[in-house]
Amino acid sequence: MRLDKFLTACGVGSRTEVKKIIKSGAVSVNGKTATKADMHLEVDTDTVTAFGQEIKYREFVYLMLNKPQGYLSATRDGRTPTVMELVPDEYMHFEPFPVGRLDIDTEGFLLLTNDGDLAHRLLSPKKHIPKTYIAQLEKAVDDNAVDAFRAGVVLDDGYKTLPAELKSLSETAPYFAEIVIHEGKFHQVKRMFQAVDNKVLYLKRTKMNGLALDESLELGQVREITEEEMKLLVPENAS
Repeated sequence: MRLDKFLTACGVGSRTEVKKIIKSGAVSVNGKTATKADMHLEVDTDTVTAFGQEIKYREFVYLMLNKPQGYLSATRDGRTPTVMELVPDEYMHFEPFPVGRLDIDTEGFLLLTNDGDLAHRLLSPKKHIPKTYIAQLEKAVDDNAVDAFRAGVVLDDGYKTLPAELKSLSETAPYFAEIVIHEGKFHQVKRMFQAVDNKVLYLKRTKMNGLALDESLELGQVREITEEEMKLLVPENAS
């Protein structure tokens, strides 16, 4: 990989800025001052420093966002704020994007990454990745609703959902329930409750596959997902 491309990918600066930095003598490769922006690097073995600090290369970034209401799960929109406005600048050079989407009024766990292959595997209908939600409902959950979710609910457009898990969390108002679905149809959770004569008043995603939302994250906060957490997020049959 070219030195200037490496430094740009690592967030040191734009391609133009990086060339100026290299020209100033602030960059070293294996202890020797680098003078050419187009010099070739072995990313896995060469040691690069800029202004005396070692620069570590990584191709992908994986971020957990506790999404607040009022933000679109999109990279850009001309009128409405998007979740990208919540991502710290230090990650923007990776060009992350939201994996799947949460409705504008839904809160909770949203994964952002620039790893297209991983995103495809997590979103593939064939993988049936479980996603867990907490919903506040207009009415209490009854046994008929639990059975209907378990069998698969027929939505307003005639589509029958995959079997889902529904568990009541409170028998008196306010009514809360936990839902686990294995697909991601448009407004699916809200439409499933509509099909059983109930209404979602509030919705939060708390878990994706085996990885739960870090409850210490305030609404709108982002943090990187650790290697151990990635093992919980990525299904065993994700290849």
